[in-house]
Amino acid sequence: MSETRTRADELVVSFAPADERTAEELDAPSYRRYLTRAHEGPVAVGDEWAEFVSCGCGSTRDVTLRVEAADGDAVDAETTFVFEARADD
Repeated sequence: MSETRTRADELVVSFAPADERTAEELDAPSYRRYLTRAHEGPVAVGDEWAEFVSCGCGSTRDVTLRVEAADGDAVDAETTFVFEARADD
């Protein structure tokens, strides 16, 4: 028997380190598409994703994303990501 999931229309995701460059990279349409594909399926508040963003010239920065709020329990192509800066834990 398959489990029915409810699409998360909006997912609030915090990020650290919290700096302007990281925020800009996360907000890029290509990065949002990547997150949708990489994390499609089940999602829960508290989930953490170890990711990285481009810093230019072939360098990257590690970033930890944490799901802070979700109005459903699954990510799909219609899910909107809202990013919030978070102090390093």
